[in-house]
Amino acid sequence: MCGRYRLSRRKEFIEEYFATDPSQSDWNPRYNIAPTQPVLTIRHVGREPVRELSMMRWGLIPSWAKDPGIGATMINARAETAASKPAFRDALKLRRCLIPADGFYEWQRISKGKQPFCFEVGDGDLFAFAGLWDQWKSANGELVESCSILTTTPNSVTIDIHNRMPVILRRNDYDLWLDPKTRSLTAISELLKTFDGSRMRRYPVSPRVNAVQNDDEDCAIPVQLSEYPIQTSLL
Repeated sequence: MCGRYRLSRRKEFIEEYFATDPSQSDWNPRYNIAPTQPVLTIRHVGREPVRELSMMRWGLIPSWAKDPGIGATMINARAETAASKPAFRDALKLRRCLIPADGFYEWQRISKGKQPFCFEVGDGDLFAFAGLWDQWKSANGELVESCSILTTTPNSVTIDIHNRMPVILRRNDYDLWLDPKTRSLTAISELLKTFDGSRMRRYPVSPRVNAVQNDDEDCAIPVQLSEYPIQTSLL
């Protein structure tokens, strides 16, 4: 799964990297982004291939949901089954987005709890998760846009920490993923492959990241392991 991540770049850099239109959305560097919080996303606007930055709530609320609280359980969608799940199947065809990041966290069990690790592409490069989004309207007419991160099987860097990892899209695939005219589930599924582990690295970080109220550079600074994590079965 993917339950915490980092986006420490400033908005101007993100706009340039992803070639988006200038946006009024506010964004300050974040080091410990958690579910149900507002997150930065990128999607196509209208029929033209114009990329837009938008803020959405992390945890997809299906348009048909009675209770928006369901979003807290929809932070991730399995790439293998999203097309058959009522909460995600329409979004997979019609409402795909990029969720920019420059790191994500997973935890491995140790004797005294869990040790967090930070995973990066390259030397902490900017990248994008494959995301889905939807729009929900409350009884009083409030519109809430929300999103979910797709997950897939782990690669060589993540496999001994967790049996799932977020789908990291290749940069050359951004246009096809965002294109609303692309509705072939076969073509879409081809983009949801496990990212090449040789292009990633990981390192242990402080338990500060365990608490959502901690959101600063110290969350992502490498630390020395006091003990080796317990190896667990991936069955």
